[in-house]
Amino acid sequence: MLTRRTALLGATLALPAQAQERFPSRPVTLIVPGAPGGGGDFTARLLAEGLAGPLGQSVPVENRTGGSGNVAASFVARAAPDGYTLLLAYSGTHVANPALFRELAWHPIRSFAPVALLLTAPHVLVIRPDLPARDMAELAAYIRRNPGRVTYASSGVASIQHLGGAMLAQALGTEMVHVPYRGAGPAMSDIIAGRVDMIITTPPAVMGQIQTGAVRAIVQTGRARHPMLPNLPTTAEAGLPGFELEAWFGIYAPAGTPREAVLRLSRDIQGVTETAEFRRKAQEAGTYVTFLGPEELAAFTATELTRWSGIIQGLGIRLD
Repeated sequence: MLTRRTALLGATLALPAQAQERFPSRPVTLIVPGAPGGGGDFTARLLAEGLAGPLGQSVPVENRTGGSGNVAASFVARAAPDGYTLLLAYSGTHVANPALFRELAWHPIRSFAPVALLLTAPHVLVIRPDLPARDMAELAAYIRRNPGRVTYASSGVASIQHLGGAMLAQALGTEMVHVPYRGAGPAMSDIIAGRVDMIITTPPAVMGQIQTGAVRAIVQTGRARHPMLPNLPTTAEAGLPGFELEAWFGIYAPAGTPREAVLRLSRDIQGVTETAEFRRKAQEAGTYVTFLGPEELAAFTATELTRWSGIIQGLGIRLD
């Protein structure tokens, strides 16, 4: 006859290996829907740098470009819901793509478990260094004098950079030519080289180039001036009231990820965002630390999805 201790031991051994595993017991991978050098890549690597310690595991960053962010989002949506594969979501794809594509292999709410909002960022409009414009008034006049000939880059079709350029053309009552790239990094290389006229993008992708003079910053699209760009006017100050463009970066796990894993990740991420080092680097890159937990991020995602659907319908952009 089995003793009680033997019976309990047998029951424990019968448990699935996954149930016995304490999270996390192996590396947690961050999937980024953009190329190295962009705002999402910066955010992922900044988080990974601080998160490895609290988790006790390495946090590799993997860039999966293509499909206007759909490649990365689809990959994470299909991943095992165990907390080991996370999406570093960029608002330009996460809440815009559902209004731009008729069919997606993922949904921003149904396909994911919200974990944490990390950063928000105003956008910055920068131009190639030899373009004849020193401020927004001169740039607007130049664009209007050259309808359909001024080019603007983006990190991909339907990205916020794309939408931002379309919004600017609409606000100025003229046309510009969209030139999509596979990330903000490659786009910036061509702007610096003078092959493309401008880009509206998040500060992490351009702050270094602004500081060295490789590109010329014209305006920032937030409600207020950022401490790292105190001399750069907002769009409202520059004569474009109502033209505001802010991005955000958040962490999502596949839908069905255990609640305990989501809460552990969210708690550790919050701890990282509260460190002086994380906050310093975020501010130096022109962003704001804006932490939200799982429930708050879920509500925020739904609100942003509705807002961007309205903006995109107003622009009349559809990709399929």
